[in-house]
Amino acid sequence: MKRGAGVLALAALVAACSGGIVPPGAGPSSPGSSAAPPRIDYNVPVRQPTPSTPIAPVPATTAAGATTALTAGLAAAPAVTALPIDRAQAERALAAFRVSCPSLVRRADASGLTTGAEWQAACAAAASVPGGGAADFFARWFSGVQVGDGKAFATGYYIPEIHGSRERRHGYEVPIYARPTNLIDVDLGQFSDTLKGKRVRGRVDGENLVPYYDRTAIEQGALRNDAPVIAWGADPVEVFFLQIQGSGNLRLPDGGVMRLGYDDQNGRDYTGIGKLMLDRGLLEPGQTSMQGIMAWLRAHPDEGRDIMRENKSFVFFRELQGPPEGAMGLPVTGGATVAVDPKFVPMGAPVLLSMDRADANGVWIAQDTGGAIKGTNRFDTFWGAGDTARAIAGGMSAHGTAFVLLPRETVKRLTAEGRLGAPARP
Repeated sequence: MKRGAGVLALAALVAACSGGIVPPGAGPSSPGSSAAPPRIDYNVPVRQPTPSTPIAPVPATTAAGATTALTAGLAAAPAVTALPIDRAQAERALAAFRVSCPSLVRRADASGLTTGAEWQAACAAAASVPGGGAADFFARWFSGVQVGDGKAFATGYYIPEIHGSRERRHGYEVPIYARPTNLIDVDLGQFSDTLKGKRVRGRVDGENLVPYYDRTAIEQGALRNDAPVIAWGADPVEVFFLQIQGSGNLRLPDGGVMRLGYDDQNGRDYTGIGKLMLDRGLLEPGQTSMQGIMAWLRAHPDEGRDIMRENKSFVFFRELQGPPEGAMGLPVTGGATVAVDPKFVPMGAPVLLSMDRADANGVWIAQDTGGAIKGTNRFDTFWGAGDTARAIAGGMSAHGTAFVLLPRETVKRLTAEGRLGAPARP
């Protein structure tokens, strides 16, 4: 983050960064106030974690080439009553679980672990849990399973607030795009059973389906005729991280707020630039938080633009009229929602995280997904909005153990099918 910068210095930095990002032919800024956006206080330090000792995973390995939880291998977890559940955090998780239930009981489970009918009893019981009874509810209705080796890694995300405008004007030069009209989403499972669950995104070029434009092409104007610009950001670095977070609030020049949610993505693979920068010696080990990365990008605008373009993934937005939503199309809850890979965790299921930093511990509800959240035991914890959320999410990097909490009837069935080993001792 840029410390002690004045308004003129910030305006110069934004202008320098955005010059290579405004698409050619985007047209002039609209008339109106020539004042630069208000200075943003980026000085929100990373919250230092409280260390915690995670419980040990059940001895197991992840099957090579696993594509679902069933093929990754399952082990029975310790009894839920023996797992570390914070009662206050469990109350937030129960509220999020209730929100998921209407979808949970009717959706297909890509992980292969559950059926909708198996969730019905727990969802019915969740409706009448008294205040303060959430921890007991999870212990009463669920049993834990470990997917693969259970060794979990968790990051964090939040709802950023950045300066933006509905129209292009002085100081607001970075386009924020809606979903392009020529973006095609193909379900490959409709063409071959061996490709079930796989999708690609692309565009038609002549008679061929080709990969969609990457970040560089989009920033150089490839979408000028194919995607509406729904807003203009003031800072290219903040807009880049808005895409990583997947939703956010724009603080408008008149003091109003425009709320943006994820609509689609260009189909290109996500590349985490923090690791690239660390590997190249641009960042020291202690600088790899979101705040540290942002500070470097702003201090090196030309090199920073090129590094951001190495992440070819590009996200498109829609304006939200209600609360922020996750991949289930349902509202998400700070401190309770977690993004997962749905091939390894049922969407809507509770997950118990026992990590090496205390703020990541507890029961989380799988209500979201993410481009970088792939594979067994990879999680992204959601922290809501505001400076506290930014401070936690920006530096979240936790290692430990994960157990997926499934309805007891599901675990009985999986055991009868020979899917689970013997229960582990607490």
